[in-house]
Amino acid sequence: MDTTSLIEWKYVVASLLYSGIGIAVFIIAFALLDLLTPKVHVWAELVEKQNLAMAIFLGLVALGIAVIIASAIHG
Repeated sequence: MDTTSLIEWKYVVASLLYSGIGIAVFIIAFALLDLLTPKVHVWAELVEKQNLAMAIFLGLVALGIAVIIASAIHG
């Protein structure tokens, strides 16, 4: 059995490329969120103060950004 018929490499490459772009946009959006909240240091709130409300908020923001990126990529 020929393995090239099982895997189409152009789709694998496209998937990896879109994943990389999505992750980069996600990181940029998360960094922008951190810059737009100057009085709140997000990492300090999460790690040092263990702020559960901030963790839930950031989780939902991350989910929202991920859905937007996925919708934009899927098209």
